[in-house]
Amino acid sequence: MPDSEFMQLALAQAQHAWSLGEVPVGAVVVKDGEVVAVGYNQPIGRHDPTAHAEIVALRAAAEKLGNYRLPGCELFVTLEPCVMCSGAMMHARLARVVYGASDPKTGACGSVLNLFDQEKLNHHTELVGGVLADEAGAMLRGFFAERRAAARAGAAG
Repeated sequence: MPDSEFMQLALAQAQHAWSLGEVPVGAVVVKDGEVVAVGYNQPIGRHDPTAHAEIVALRAAAEKLGNYRLPGCELFVTLEPCVMCSGAMMHARLARVVYGASDPKTGACGSVLNLFDQEKLNHHTELVGGVLADEAGAMLRGFFAERRAAARAGAAG
């Protein structure tokens, strides 16, 4: 399955997050071309600052595979990972991370910094960015536009 098809699955997870009032970010963990686990942003609902889509998916994959290391696995996520998620991905020993939209405020895959190209770190994960970036970015922009409109309506009422 091409990267864009796995990213479509991640976008579906992001849509689920949006429907729950969470920032629409979705993630999918794949091994040998098969989906192992999925996740979507849940920090608000879980009252957990670590419940980013990537962390949720990594935890589910580790549980399913019976190992906190996920060698040979790939993670597809709709938004460029932050430092926390990038660190978790490296500790999980992912083979590859594929993301959609760049994050100019907290992106740790090149937008703000690139944790993955630090030579002194002991694990190096292949990084691919920009897969279905337009779709992922449009979803995020739509979500925040909706939130701003709701806030304006609340302030006016």
